[in-house]
Amino acid sequence: MTAAKVKVSIHRVVDAYKSKLSHYPENIFQTIPPISGWSYSEVYSHIFDSSLLSLIALENAANGKGESKPTHFIVKLILLLGALPPAQKYKVPKRLEERVKKISKTEALDFILEFEKALDDNYHLLAHSKSTSKTKHPRLGYLNAKQWLRFIEIHLKHHLKQLERIEKSFQT
Repeated sequence: MTAAKVKVSIHRVVDAYKSKLSHYPENIFQTIPPISGWSYSEVYSHIFDSSLLSLIALENAANGKGESKPTHFIVKLILLLGALPPAQKYKVPKRLEERVKKISKTEALDFILEFEKALDDNYHLLAHSKSTSKTKHPRLGYLNAKQWLRFIEIHLKHHLKQLERIEKSFQT
């Protein structure tokens, strides 16, 4: 998939986040769901904070501040298929988990808008980025700028499914 198509896909997924956000009642946005785990609020906090951090990694890789390290085969497969392996509960790296907090719907929307602006501001860097300049992801290893963009898309889609599970738990 081309970077342009990935960017369009990211914007579509982000639009889905915005749409969902507008439908969540404020009084349950920060409530722990019946299935336990993160509230809607914490999912939004995590996904847009980590997406912004991923854009910083993308920028560093694109600007040649990365290293020439291999990308593991399984990671290349994840990026090719466009999804994290199913049926696994993923543990957020400790340093990212510590950044998760309960935020308001207004703060969530601000986070989304900040991410969209940063994505649009950094997208042009991909045109001249070297595939050999890679920065380290805490779980997946070394990714180049275009791989970071694809990871952002995959990660956003993954957490959109988490929101759907939370929604179902409130409906039962």
